[in-house]
Amino acid sequence: MQTESVPSVRWSGDSARHEARHAAKVERIARQLRQRRSTRPASFKKKTPPHQVPKRHDQRRQDEKIDLSDLDQILEIDAVSMTCTAEPAVTFDEVVHATLRHGLVPIIVPEHKTITLGGAVAGCSIESMSFRQGGFHDTCLEYEIITAKGDVLRCSPDENPLVFQMIHGSFGTLGVLSKLRFRLVRAAPYVHVMYETYETLEGFQQAIWRHFTAQDADYLDGQIFSPTKHVLCVGRFSEQALYVSRYDWLKAYCESIPRRAEDYLTVYDYLFRYDRGVTSVTPKSLVGRVLFGKLVHSDSVLRAADRFHRFLPTKSPNVIVDVFVPFSRTAEFMDWYHREIKHYPVWCVPYKRTRDYEWLTPRWWAGVHDPLFLDLAVYGLKQPPGRNIYKEFEDELLEVNGTKTLISYNYYDEQTFWSLWNKETYQAVKQLTDPDNIFRDLYTKTCRAALGLGAQTPGSGGSLH
Repeated sequence: MQTESVPSVRWSGDSARHEARHAAKVERIARQLRQRRSTRPASFKKKTPPHQVPKRHDQRRQDEKIDLSDLDQILEIDAVSMTCTAEPAVTFDEVVHATLRHGLVPIIVPEHKTITLGGAVAGCSIESMSFRQGGFHDTCLEYEIITAKGDVLRCSPDENPLVFQMIHGSFGTLGVLSKLRFRLVRAAPYVHVMYETYETLEGFQQAIWRHFTAQDADYLDGQIFSPTKHVLCVGRFSEQALYVSRYDWLKAYCESIPRRAEDYLTVYDYLFRYDRGVTSVTPKSLVGRVLFGKLVHSDSVLRAADRFHRFLPTKSPNVIVDVFVPFSRTAEFMDWYHREIKHYPVWCVPYKRTRDYEWLTPRWWAGVHDPLFLDLAVYGLKQPPGRNIYKEFEDELLEVNGTKTLISYNYYDEQTFWSLWNKETYQAVKQLTDPDNIFRDLYTKTCRAALGLGAQTPGSGGSLH
């Protein structure tokens, strides 16, 4: 177990006092929204940088800000029911430290330490227990939402159920998530990882399916290094370890995957094994890592990119993208990828279809018959002159009935966008939680404002307002 210092935790015995403090924070935010007279778009100020791909002309930098930075406390850890109640600005690093004291961890822990609970819900975070449980949002039991009018809603599968489901993947466009309760899982002190190497995608997929149906592992992810080298990382909790590897300074976990047959990590180090990079780590040289290896990680890179956004490229930015492909269509997609893209490694996370999410259209779901998706993630691909690789991904995903996360550059036209994301259910919640559209709609925020473009005028493709 880790012996590093842990953040202060709001234990259940102090719940009344800490709920009172939380209520005061909620009232401050609700009052700001109720008294708001500006017609400018609003977005959120947080204590950590957003874990989205930074963009030079993102209009949200000029928005009026709703300050959520003090929503950063763990309110309760219930070791009996194995749940955690917390505010959305708490980072997963803080949650893991606190829950490990009870031999528990969140079921889904995104790869970077400073991803927040709220960000994981809004952006649909996944990780290597997703083959069992889906996304982090699938482990959530209840949300507290502050609407744009300053009302406070309690949302669960039984209370305001459509709001509860649609907050996932909404990127802050449906209101302020001010509190959430989510499930935990029992953890041993260590994770034992076995690396299974396959020459063919078929063999790789057969192994994934075998572990998925047998449920004989706790964690499952992998990397595709070439058309003839696929490595599946099979993690299981362990009470003991023959040794313990660390990848937080001179060594990089992603570099160890193709070189090892097995490995042991503490649970904490396993959960954040990719914090310095999923498929590539900077600096690459030993000297550079000795000098700067402890300083360069997800948070430092994102803070620097946000602060110096004026120096980000205007055209042809490097490609960072997550795509979801139905398991049975993976070979078709990867044939295209090996032929047209040829950038490796590709991170692969099996993802269980836990429900037909309301934020995707029935038409889209009608084309999906698989109980499992593969999330395929590409990092740091340089775009060749004259090509828009992001758009090429979007077009190919339409061919295989796949989709993508919206954390990066998005080039969908409005009609295509709403053929994938469910405009009907989105509008139903929007009218309840943000009828004046002060937080922008999902298409405008992720496909236009992020690129420095204004909202389209009514009638120019079916805009929400």
